[in-house]
Amino acid sequence: MLFLIALALAVPAVSAQAESDNGTINIMQPEPGSHAAKHTRKKRHEKRPRATRRHKVHRALGSSNPVYPVPLPGPQKPLAAPHNPYGVSPQRAETPPPLVVPETGRVLPNLPPSGAGLGPGGTESFQQRAARCHQQAGIYGQSAGNPSTYINSCINQ
Repeated sequence: MLFLIALALAVPAVSAQAESDNGTINIMQPEPGSHAAKHTRKKRHEKRPRATRRHKVHRALGSSNPVYPVPLPGPQKPLAAPHNPYGVSPQRAETPPPLVVPETGRVLPNLPPSGAGLGPGGTESFQQRAARCHQQAGIYGQSAGNPSTYINSCINQ
């Protein structure tokens, strides 16, 4: 009975010593020329039969024909101004009415929308309105009250 107990305790100890990497899996190889690479034993691989001459393929790298640079095209004419088929020029957007600040009750004027990128008839997109309201909140500062409340009320105006 004592022999079986001693054998049961010895077997896990022997198998734990057999592992040289303490149970971790390492898929990395040491860099060539490093201390670890010089002192690792290389496994002997089974010999492969040498390739015969008919199996060797020699390919030339690159093209055998010379490739010459092509000159760039000359200067081109500028594009013509876009033509409006409806004959109506876009109108400048009107400045929105003044805004009553929700917290303070002050009335602050709105800035006029920027002319770049306005839609048909001078309409302002949601993103443009949000950018304008954010800029106004920075300009008016403390008189606008809470910036997020001011921006929300300006956008939803």
